Amino acid sequence: MENLNRECLECGDTLKGRKDQKFCSDYCRNTHNNRLNEDATNMVRRINRILRKNRRILSSLNPTGKRTIDGLVLAEEGFNFHYFTNVYSTQKGSNYWFCYDQGYLKLEGDKYMLVQKQDYIK
Repeated sequence: MENLNRECLECGDTLKGRKDQKFCSDYCRNTHNNRLNEDATNMVRRINRILRKNRRILSSLNPTGKRTIDGLVLAEEGFNFHYFTNVYSTQKGSNYWFCYDQGYLKLEGDKYMLVQKQDYIK
């Protein structure tokens, strides 16, 4: 026998309408799903904040598109070397680490070459 007392998964109000309905309104549906995804959303927000900060730092220190800088300067600005969006490996074996369109190449002696992504770099 069919359950006639279907309830909204969020607020508990009685549902009227389609048999497969789970929520009484868009508000309840959004609230329920936002609560379920809250942990993942907070983690993504934190990582995006770090990536945006890294990009801002690289962009502000590299206004001309290519510059060599001391690693201490990056660290003093709050750059986090553990977060990046992609790595570009050259045929010679060098790795450029990018935060969106701004990147760097680690050189010898704690020096970094800051670069801006070119169209040919995927």
